[in-house]
Amino acid sequence: MSFDTQAGQGRLAAVLERTIRDIDIPPRPTIIDRICHEMRKDMPNFTLIGQQIGADVSLAAGLIKTVNSPYFGCRSRCRSVQEALLMLGLDASSRAIAAISLRQAFPGSAHYERFWQASAQIAALSGWLAQTVRKSGLRADDAYTYGLFRDCGIVILLRRFPDYMKMLDRANHEAERSFTDIEEDLLPTNHSLVGCLLAQNWWLPEEICLAIRYHHDRDVIDHFDSGLPGASRYLVAASQTAEHILQYVTGGSHTEEWQKLGPSCLRLLNLDEGKLTELYDEGAALIKRNE
Repeated sequence: MSFDTQAGQGRLAAVLERTIRDIDIPPRPTIIDRICHEMRKDMPNFTLIGQQIGADVSLAAGLIKTVNSPYFGCRSRCRSVQEALLMLGLDASSRAIAAISLRQAFPGSAHYERFWQASAQIAALSGWLAQTVRKSGLRADDAYTYGLFRDCGIVILLRRFPDYMKMLDRANHEAERSFTDIEEDLLPTNHSLVGCLLAQNWWLPEEICLAIRYHHDRDVIDHFDSGLPGASRYLVAASQTAEHILQYVTGGSHTEEWQKLGPSCLRLLNLDEGKLTELYDEGAALIKRNE
């Protein structure tokens, strides 16, 4: 089992513009362009970027709150946008702002409140798991960001296709076939591809984009020779395990994905059933603290 990452990225790039138009993928926030523009300079102007972020009160507050979350590993409390930029650096700041902007990119997103809540819980549990399992190449801040973006394609398809909710229910209860195969029975695309395209268009790191693209592909996740970067495989494993813990603890939003992907995830994270049982209790405590 193998795939050519560069070829895969080339195919994604070829359909990116058309899919953005046809599927109505939200445009990249302007502030991300401004940060990336500064990143390309020999001497980035942190003061200018700080002023531009600070002009949006909700964005500034969200960035400070994100930096002070346990998943970004900052040892001191952040009190201003300027401090946040200096503590994180422009690269991590760009990812944090993308995560903050995601929900804002969907007008009327309150209609999908349960989805956003579940994504936030999965992101929090993913960041916590990254710190718990301590796998080389698995960063807590990346796991947190990935958890927020992993299923964003679902919201895009819900907005675009009136019957997608019925298809989603069918895919969630499919015990054997891949989730994305069920989607492609009825649609010209699937949520993993659409979510990957949004992440690419928003300039998230390649390992996050690829993890979104292949997070339902058991063969690619399971085989070391698949060509999928190790960091991407660990992101998928942490997020899928986080979702399983959330479903186990809360009893809600049951799917069949753990039955299909769980053994691969446990193997990647070096977890056994005994450790997983411990994680149920620890995860429940974390969920309760964040309520």
